[in-house]
Amino acid sequence: MPGGPQRIVSLVPSLSETVWALGLAERVVGRTEYCVSPPGAFPHAREVRGTKNPDVAAIRELAPDLVLADREENRELDVRRLREAGLEVHVTGVRRVSDVARELERLGAVLGVPGPAERLAIEIWMGLDRAVPARPALRAVCPVWWDGQTRWWMLGRDTYAGDLLRVAGFDTWPDEPASRYPEQLTEAVRASLPEVVLLPDEPYAFGPGQAAPVTHADTQVRHVHGQALLWWGPRTPGAIADLAALARGLRAQ
Repeated sequence: MPGGPQRIVSLVPSLSETVWALGLAERVVGRTEYCVSPPGAFPHAREVRGTKNPDVAAIRELAPDLVLADREENRELDVRRLREAGLEVHVTGVRRVSDVARELERLGAVLGVPGPAERLAIEIWMGLDRAVPARPALRAVCPVWWDGQTRWWMLGRDTYAGDLLRVAGFDTWPDEPASRYPEQLTEAVRASLPEVVLLPDEPYAFGPGQAAPVTHADTQVRHVHGQALLWWGPRTPGAIADLAALARGLRAQ
């Protein structure tokens, strides 16, 4: 539509942040309870529950021109229900850091702001070009969830965050292409002999000492900001640089 959609519902925290970065925060009329960055950016947007259980009826009441969703964050069932309700849904999908620039250009076209989106995409390409990863790559594990006892869910390589770590100079374990978040037992994680354990603070808020069961005497442990690791968009250029600097610093020790 001319000028792009004027009423937007975002079902993805990173996409809400991206809409803000593109200068369209005032057009967001609905968001999930997790769309909290930047703080206070969407004061007039109605909460429509979470990413995995959006309130379709509430979204319909908002009469949006466009709903933003993502293959990683949202269920196909909910996207289908929204479309069956007559709503326009734009679905993003990122598996590699290089995918982010292309998705931003697509998003910019849909939102009617191709210029700002292209500038952000260029920042990401430049970030990839400037990246100086650790060499040789660090053998690493990065759990994203833990049952508090013996089971760990690991960040797989076939994800945006997994590829981001690869770009930075981390060689993440395990290499299981069939599973994006492979489940592993404590003994298997520890037996992989990681040089470093990376502990994000979301979706599971890992605290001090919780990596102890999967470490050995020479393992280094570092806590990382979950949003920087998992949220693609305006955070991506900084995340590339910061994680590569972390990897180089660990390799130098």
